[in-house]
Amino acid sequence: MAEHEHGSMNIEVQEKTYAGFMSFVTKSVIVILLILVGMAIFFR
Repeated sequence: MAEHEHGSMNIEVQEKTYAGFMSFVTKSVIVILLILVGMAIFFR
């Protein structure tokens, strides 16, 4: 089995992907909340 040193792997791509995913989720939640607030105001 190959030797592996903890912390030696390049994770730059994974970090960029995670940051993009979190940005997408955050923006999606904001848009959904704005839609719900708009529906609550206009569909009474």
